[in-house]
Amino acid sequence: MQWYTKVLRNYVTFTGRARRTEYWMFVLFNFIILLLISILEAIMALPGVLSTLYSLAVFLPGLAVVVRRLHDSGQSGLWVLIGFVPVAGAIVLLVFMCLDSDSGQNRYGPNPKASI
Repeated sequence: MQWYTKVLRNYVTFTGRARRTEYWMFVLFNFIILLLISILEAIMALPGVLSTLYSLAVFLPGLAVVVRRLHDSGQSGLWVLIGFVPVAGAIVLLVFMCLDSDSGQNRYGPNPKASI
């Protein structure tokens, strides 16, 4: 849960680097929360209001952690735009999200693994 809250605290920080753990834990908790909200909406017969509000609330933090994750693998944050390419763009982003960190310091800052 600390990784999820760390992303939310850095919600507009597009500089620096984010470890794989930080990114994937955010994705996991985001999925679980959206699943619970969807179940709640189905029980209460709501037309998707809560899930829309939650999605809007975590849009900027999610975008920021993707850019920081790209920085950690040595890529420019502009690579996030490849997600607009159907299918292939999502595959490329998935590969970038799975890449290991650049060892040592890169042009986006020091390796976040080294601070542990």
